[in-house]
Amino acid sequence: MKTVYLCGPINGCTDDQACTWREWFKKKKGFAYVDPMVRDYRGKEAEDYREIVDLDKRDVRECDYIVVMHTQPSVGTSMEILYAWTIGKPVVVINESTKPISPWLRYHATAIVASKEEALEKLKKF
Repeated sequence: MKTVYLCGPINGCTDDQACTWREWFKKKKGFAYVDPMVRDYRGKEAEDYREIVDLDKRDVRECDYIVVMHTQPSVGTSMEILYAWTIGKPVVVINESTKPISPWLRYHATAIVASKEEALEKLKKF
């Protein structure tokens, strides 16, 4: 079964912002999902930064696809996108807003969609 890394802002986000969209994906059949929120480091980022990055990079490496919920700028999310792109992983970005996205994000995305449903359809087509 193909695996999908659920990439998106965590640091400074509420449970709703960080978890709800990830939970939506994890209920969808056809893929195994890797959720970095299983290791909730909020409030401990300064002391656990090496572990956070090492484990997130491992997860990105081991997944087949990356789905990004782009709700706000996030350094960690941006780094995971670049890392995934560098190692040849398809990156599907969900941009539910009408705001223009960064040229950097557009460049490193395999696909940009407007909803979770569209992202799931893209994954099924890979």
